[in-house]
Parts: sequence; C-alpha cells; structure tokens
Amino acid sequence: MATSTLYNSFKTKLIDSSTKINFASDTIKVALVTSSYTPNIDTHDFWDDVSANEASGTGYTAGGATIANPAVTTDTTNDKGKFDGDDVVWTISSALSARYAVMYKSTGTASTSPLIGYIDFGSTYAISAGTLTITWSANGVLTIA
Repeated sequence: MATSTLYNSFKTKLIDSSTKINFASDTIKVALVTSSYTPNIDTHDFWDDVSANEASGTGYTAGGATIANPAVTTDTTNDKGKFDGDDVVWTISSALSARYAVMYKSTGTASTSPLIGYIDFGSTYAISAGTLTITWSANGVLTIA
C-alpha cells in the first residue's frame, strides 16, 4: 500500500511567508526516484538532496512531470484547503524502476527547488513498457484540514 509523507521543511514553508510555495502559480513537479533513495524528512529540503537517485528510462523526463492545471480551493463546509491538478502520466518504452514519487516546487535549480512530500509505493514498481499513471485522490493532491 502506498503512503505519503510531507518533508518537515515544507511544513515550515506553510507558516513562513518569505518561503511560501504558491501551488496555483509555481511549477510543481513529481519525479520518480529509485529504491537507492533513503528519505529523510528532517534533513532533505531541496531537490538536490534527492535528484541523484532519480529514475531514468525512455519516455521519462529528468526532473519529473509538471502537475498540469493546478487549482487551489477552500472547502468551507468541511474546513479544508485543497491543492489539486491533473493526474501525472508517463508513457514508458524502456525499463524503469521506481520506489518513490517526490513532489517539489521547481525553480529550475536543484539546490533552490524545495521539496514538498513523497509517496512511498511500498515496494519497487518496475515497468518495461507502457503507461505509468499517478492518480490523485478525489480529495486532491494535498489537502489540509
């Protein structure tokens, strides 16, 4: 079963207006990472802490895929804030293995691109050819209650 975790540096960015991430207008990416990566939510804060372990394969673009059609909404009935966007899809035509999907804000520079969170697939997901899709929850990519 897949689980998701937020990096502690992202939690700080939620309350520090000088380092805010604007989910509606910033480039938010999801990158696939191999099992060589050992997540550390306390010390990993930028994409350069992760990028050396990024998956590779034909049909996968280094740096990951941008979450298209981002939307930020407020649910006043259930008292939630929600970030949503299109599901992320890669069409892979050669072998690719990934254990994690890491979400981050891309600034174009790995050392200044803050990490948001990651999904642990629970085991390595291997595909030799076909479509790999990350389908977001009906509750959105990220929901804060």
